[in-house]
Amino acid sequence: MYQTLMRHLFPGDHDEHGAIILAGICQSDRGLRLVARELHLAVDGVDYVPGKYGYRMLKAQFIQSRILRARDLKLAYLAIHNHGGTTTVAFSPDDMASHERGYPALIDIARGMPVGALVFAGAAVAGDLWLPGGRRAPLASAAVIGGKRLELFPGPPAVASRIPDYDRQSRLFGDRGQAILARTRVGIIGLGGAGSILAELLGRLGVGEFVLADPDKAETTNLPRLIAAWRSDASPPAWLPARIRELLRQYKVHMAARNIKRANPNAKVLALPRDFLDADVATRFIDCDYLFLAADTMSARLLFNAIVNQYGIPGVQVGAKIPVSQAGEVGDVFCVARSVRPGHGCLWCNGLINPARIQDEAVPDTVKKGYAYLDDPGVAAPSVVTMNAIACAHAADDFLFHMTGLKNNGAETAWFRWNSRKNCASYDVPRQDPECLECSGIDHGRLGRGDHFPLPVRPR
Repeated sequence: MYQTLMRHLFPGDHDEHGAIILAGICQSDRGLRLVARELHLAVDGVDYVPGKYGYRMLKAQFIQSRILRARDLKLAYLAIHNHGGTTTVAFSPDDMASHERGYPALIDIARGMPVGALVFAGAAVAGDLWLPGGRRAPLASAAVIGGKRLELFPGPPAVASRIPDYDRQSRLFGDRGQAILARTRVGIIGLGGAGSILAELLGRLGVGEFVLADPDKAETTNLPRLIAAWRSDASPPAWLPARIRELLRQYKVHMAARNIKRANPNAKVLALPRDFLDADVATRFIDCDYLFLAADTMSARLLFNAIVNQYGIPGVQVGAKIPVSQAGEVGDVFCVARSVRPGHGCLWCNGLINPARIQDEAVPDTVKKGYAYLDDPGVAAPSVVTMNAIACAHAADDFLFHMTGLKNNGAETAWFRWNSRKNCASYDVPRQDPECLECSGIDHGRLGRGDHFPLPVRPR
């Protein structure tokens, strides 16, 4: 969408051009965020014409059809044009006057949905958002989510300070890259064998904020795979009463939070010993900058996939599979890291969400223990820390290069698969169904809809 818009605004004629974006709304503890869903380009001389007060303007008929669509889909309306320059941009006095003339009426037509404007330069953007009740807000920044992340501001960002603890790694992506990690919020869903490794890696990279969710406590059989776990986390002294021993067993999220804080005392960690599928837990993930899915139930995949597309948040699903037949024969042993980007082929499109399994997972916990990996819920699947580490290191590395902008523009977008028995890597190219309700952008679909679209969660 961004590339299409920039080609339209800057075709090389050094003139002004127009467009409209309709965007989903996400209101969270970090403030208001808009998720671009639809781009409508204004045709020069037809939809974008000489202005009555300023240089150019969007034609009334073009505006009307889009503001009504924004109202019906409960999306924000953003009018767009461009100015010259590269790293600094601002609205002109004529621009601001046109907002004051037209936007109060547009808010009324939109029935309270936000309206506003964006103005782009070559590598900068400024915004003026109008909200119900006469409130206005400037745009702080815009993030373009592709193979690599691009962040735009109204002017050049402040020079980042050197953080001595991270001197060696910041020699790769610079002080600004380290500052990006410090203000990044990641969500990790599942803090078992894979999630605990992710927490350790991301904590040591200097990621600034974490949201963690896992309802389980540690068990002795988990200890070989839980990074920096203490035996007392899963097995308090035997001489204590059983009730006290159970109280002293640690939740996996609290163990992960302990490791993160040990690696980075300045990190902010929200550790939720709850199920990701609970509505009030899921909503804590909708304003993360990146998601890691390390819980391999179909229900968790369904919700993760929905949040990625509905709220415009890139993410990755990690896991390992060690199939063993009833006769004890080991099949192909592999681990995966599947990067999922909004609107680019999702877990649904690629047959990785099984509706029948989602129904099966609704059975009581005592029945479905271990079900995430094997068809037989009474059998615990094999799991080995080294295989989890391969998948997690690949996922964390992809996150690092994405967030700091070091990913090559033509980088491989396929899903990573490592086969340990064959000692080889392969890549699965994700497919996209043009009619997918999750990622295709069709009218009644989920893509970019923000808060005004239901998530597949358990009711509060």
